[in-house]
Amino acid sequence: MRADRSHLSALLRSAKEPTGEQLARFEAYLREHYKREVPVSWEMDPEVPVGFRMQVGSDVYDWTPQGTFRQFRDHLLNVREGENDILPLMQEAVDNWRPSAEPEEMGEVLAVDSEVATISGLAHARYGEILTFPSGVKGMIQDLRKDDLSCVLFADSGEVAAGDMVRRTHKTAGMPVGDGFLGRVIDALGVPIDGKGHIDPDGYRPIENPAPGILDRQPVNTPMETGLLCIDSMFPIGRGQRELIIGDRQTGKTAIALDTIINQKGKDVVCIYVAIGQKTSSVAQLTENLLRRGALSYTTVISAPAGASAALQYIAPYAGCALAEYFMYSGRDVLIVYDDLSKHAIAYRALSLLLGRSPGREAFPGDVFYLHSRLLERSAHLSDELGGGSMTALPIVETQAGDVSAYIPTNIISITDGQIFLESDLFFAGQRPAVNVGLSVSRVGGDAQTKAMKTAAGTLRLDLAQYREMEVFTQFSSDLDETTKRQLTYGQGLMRLLRQPQYAPFSHHRQVVILTAAMAHIMQDIPLDKIDKFREGLVGFLEEEAADLCRRVDMTGKLSEEDKEELVDLGRKFLSEYLGKAGD
Repeated sequence: MRADRSHLSALLRSAKEPTGEQLARFEAYLREHYKREVPVSWEMDPEVPVGFRMQVGSDVYDWTPQGTFRQFRDHLLNVREGENDILPLMQEAVDNWRPSAEPEEMGEVLAVDSEVATISGLAHARYGEILTFPSGVKGMIQDLRKDDLSCVLFADSGEVAAGDMVRRTHKTAGMPVGDGFLGRVIDALGVPIDGKGHIDPDGYRPIENPAPGILDRQPVNTPMETGLLCIDSMFPIGRGQRELIIGDRQTGKTAIALDTIINQKGKDVVCIYVAIGQKTSSVAQLTENLLRRGALSYTTVISAPAGASAALQYIAPYAGCALAEYFMYSGRDVLIVYDDLSKHAIAYRALSLLLGRSPGREAFPGDVFYLHSRLLERSAHLSDELGGGSMTALPIVETQAGDVSAYIPTNIISITDGQIFLESDLFFAGQRPAVNVGLSVSRVGGDAQTKAMKTAAGTLRLDLAQYREMEVFTQFSSDLDETTKRQLTYGQGLMRLLRQPQYAPFSHHRQVVILTAAMAHIMQDIPLDKIDKFREGLVGFLEEEAADLCRRVDMTGKLSEEDKEELVDLGRKFLSEYLGKAGD
């Protein structure tokens, strides 16, 4: 129970009964500290062989060797290195240190239910504060009540039992940060799990942090290229944007995120992949793919697998965001993937129900919208005064039977700056990435798209939309005129052209070259099964014949009308040579 300050009493514990002089000194100290008479009683405790331990309400005074050592350790942790070496500072700290009679607020575990511990006695504890248990397990306060509080545990609840003493840390949940985390696989607490040894952090950041204000941001105006032709041409992503990847399970959502990470090689972009509720084998495979393609060196993988506690799954994306903020406020560009927020919401729902919060729609608590908004709002393109760094977020959400109107999908769609919708029918038809042109959108990325890409893409999205509509209607008719047949063939060719194998992102000039040729109908008469081979040959031919032009497109991001005409002429030249060889 919380201490009643109006009726305080002190209980002194030790193996040896105190003398009358010692009791008088204790009473004098309590009188001065609490500004009232506090009666002191003694109880024999064999577990305190040396010194004394005194409890006054929820305040615990520890005058044992263990308590003194703990004070000394905390004192040394507060020593900060200045201009001089750390050793003289530590020596000075040791010389000047004297034990103090400061109380330590202690609590007691009343009950443990699954991953939640109910604790009494911590009258001054704060929401979100980290608590420590005798077994070394840590927990975070998530519910404050009049007489007790609830704490979610970051480990197996079997290591915590009723009657255990609980210590406050006076710290909120934090994440160790630093360049040393690049190329590593860690858990949601920042502990390495890849077997490569300890990581020395450069500092700590709270996992919960206010989002940058309006004046601290600048517009999204720089592209974050994915290397995927269908996305960069129609739904471009800018640095600082939040673009949702949404679709049913096994439709290629993670593949898009993984290709985007691989495409950042050599572009000075830090990547963070947060796996929430995923299979450990899947995370291991993803890490291996990143390593094999040289992308792990600039990537940190944070894993809170399905076997981890709901509390760890809950804090994982916030921990990843804290690490991303470290790089962002250092003036660097960061790409962070949350895979996926559906499982994150489910973990939070489990915790909320265990904490006794009222369930709402689909049994989710009422603050589930705030759960994701306070996470995704931290993504931004910072102003030049703050270093100009950026954090681009790619949250992933899984739908059921393509239902984008479910609770969590609609919430996150309203928070993000657009969505890339992956359709199951397209995926099973062999279209990879299976992007639905009609339901996908990027609300701000167009401002970050290069002029060359805008020029090359032309009316691509409109042409595809018309093709999808025409395709539906022509299923009911067998008699088609030549114009309609030609439009259908053109649309089929575009869809085939947008197919792209995994782990093979296109560079900027390659995308421009392919789109310029496609919009000029150069591939119109190429059979569908030969378009991939034709595309490869065309790109190779243009890179050889117009090497300066390709280099200029990569460097400037611009494509003049003269450059476009040159590419079209070279494309037609290659087409005639290709058709000539095919005829032979």
